Amino acid sequence: MSLMSSVTCGMRRLVHADPALLRNFLFPARRLAPVITCQQDRKLASKHGKGQKNVQKVKVNVDKQEVEIRRRMTAAALADAMNKDFDHILEALLNTSADLGSLKPDTVLEECWIKEVVTRSGMKFRWAKLSTTKESPNRDAQRRPPADPALLVSRPPVVTIMGHVDHGKTTLLDSLRKSQIVSTEAGGITQHIGAFLVQLPTGEKITFLDTPGHAAFSSMRARGADATDIVILVVAADDGVMNQTVESIQHAKRAKVPMIVAVNKCDKPQADPQRVKQELLAYDVICEEFGGDVQAIHISALKGDNLLALAEATVALAEVLELKAELTGPVEGLVIESRTDKGKGYVTTAIVQRGTLKKGCFLVAGKCWAKVRLLFDENGCAVTEAGPSMAVEVVGWKEPPSAGEIILEVESEQLAREVVEWRSHKEEQLKRQEEQSIIEAKQQRHLEEYQRERAALSHLSWRQRRKEYYLKNKTQFTHRPSERTEDEQLRLPIIIKGDVDGSMETLLNILDSYDADHQCQLDVVHFGVGDISENDVNMAKMFGGSIYGFNVSVTRSVHQLASRHGVPLRLNSVIYKLVDELKNELSQKLPPTVSENIMGEATVLAIFDISVGKKKVPIAGCRVTKGQLDRRLKFRVIRGRDTVWEGSLAAMKHHKDDVNMVKVGMDCGLMADGDASFSEGDIVICFEEVEEPQVTSWDPGF
Repeated sequence: MSLMSSVTCGMRRLVHADPALLRNFLFPARRLAPVITCQQDRKLASKHGKGQKNVQKVKVNVDKQEVEIRRRMTAAALADAMNKDFDHILEALLNTSADLGSLKPDTVLEECWIKEVVTRSGMKFRWAKLSTTKESPNRDAQRRPPADPALLVSRPPVVTIMGHVDHGKTTLLDSLRKSQIVSTEAGGITQHIGAFLVQLPTGEKITFLDTPGHAAFSSMRARGADATDIVILVVAADDGVMNQTVESIQHAKRAKVPMIVAVNKCDKPQADPQRVKQELLAYDVICEEFGGDVQAIHISALKGDNLLALAEATVALAEVLELKAELTGPVEGLVIESRTDKGKGYVTTAIVQRGTLKKGCFLVAGKCWAKVRLLFDENGCAVTEAGPSMAVEVVGWKEPPSAGEIILEVESEQLAREVVEWRSHKEEQLKRQEEQSIIEAKQQRHLEEYQRERAALSHLSWRQRRKEYYLKNKTQFTHRPSERTEDEQLRLPIIIKGDVDGSMETLLNILDSYDADHQCQLDVVHFGVGDISENDVNMAKMFGGSIYGFNVSVTRSVHQLASRHGVPLRLNSVIYKLVDELKNELSQKLPPTVSENIMGEATVLAIFDISVGKKKVPIAGCRVTKGQLDRRLKFRVIRGRDTVWEGSLAAMKHHKDDVNMVKVGMDCGLMADGDASFSEGDIVICFEEVEEPQVTSWDPGF
């Protein structure tokens, strides 16, 4: 009772003191529930109110990351586009049919897997826009349309002298212009296109082109046929139709140029002009006396016989052709030859076809342009202008144009630069397209090979496939890239320098015919027009090669530098001698071939065993049947048709004496150096190995 009374008294005092405190003590306040947003309220309603059907769901707009993709994308490129690492690509492709065992950062992904990775990563993709390059306007220079016939005037004919080597082409031209050209030519053969203006006693002018007759200069003959109006085919009366004669006929027919046959060397006793004209019938060259339209003139270029008749026939044919050109308007011409001159720079020999070429003109030829500074004729005399059919040397080129390029005149230097830039751009585009097609073809082959390998291992798991790939390719990773040795293929790096562009073209055409790469690979690391420089020597030293020069000179300092570095300089002024020297160097690169020379034979009659220390060694008792046996040479034991042993002898005895040689009919005992099994009836052959120098199989055709 006392306890209850004390509690009651305490409560009364608490009520009188603080009624709010008593109320909180007896009835504790509930914690307020958190404020529920509209979206959470709807979620709870949809979860607890199962019977409610007309509750609207609100979709939350989440901004997904956008990934720019393209076809043939690698795994590393896709990871960079997604701002992820390569492991994320692997995780995204788990539990798919993708081959994860062969997946590497540089693996090209298929389109379906690119989309799958992006979608599984909670992102969206968009295709990258193809880059479109703006096509530059055509800045190329073009030939002019045909001129008004009222503006045309007569011009001298351009005549090309063609034929086989040493049939007298240059001697004929020498007699026509009363000069000594043959004596200045190396090897007695023409090796360049010579362009000359010859004035006949009757006053007519003819521009002659003298082309080489050697087999190596086919491109020069073709270029001469394209630049000419008339072809004089020189055939020796004592030699007849030869290989280059037939080739010259083909060039003339391809260019659709009329032809005159000059039967040369008719002063020789063995000359037979009639046979020459009959041989030409086989190549559809029908002379007038056989009912054709080709004039045939019998001449002797050395003595000057009947040259006037040849000149008259040329002038008459030119009158029939009615050769005319205009003197006004932009110049058009053709590059005959191109070279580098120390005092003049880049010089070209050109024939003017239309217009009048003057100093100060801006010319374009191929990817080169020039402002004409000087003009020279064939005698080296300066001229102020050159009209149609005139051959001149043009000085002022920024780069040497290739022989055979068309020369066009433009209005200004700016236009000339634009033409060259546009042509270079077009050539670069064509080259890029060719390279792209090669790349695509290689990629297609790689893809087909990969699909075949994958199909062959499709029954294995990806771990097993990965193991198979490793076992197959582990030899590629045995060395570091810096430690991998190069192949054992023999190589000969060379640098070629020529005096003119036409010579370089001929030399490169000869090298294109090289077909002995299985013996020694021929690498042309550099070629150019001009004398040999220190840069050429340094480059040859770096590649470990040789320098070949055709009709070029070498300064004393360059020669000393080449000697100090051990770089061979092989200079020639005759083209076939240069090719022979190249063939010799190629042959020296090849290992010698080993041939066997049989010295003698013997037949095994009996087998004996002797003790050498604690070991028994078989001795073959033989009788020499052919030649002689020399202990210092090698031996071979033939049993039936098989070779059972080959090596050297440890000892050779005749009776009890050690001998080095046993002749036919004598008996001897042979002890082999090493393990050898002899049987009665075996044939023992004694032979020596002879090393012979190997010769390259390359045949340039002359």
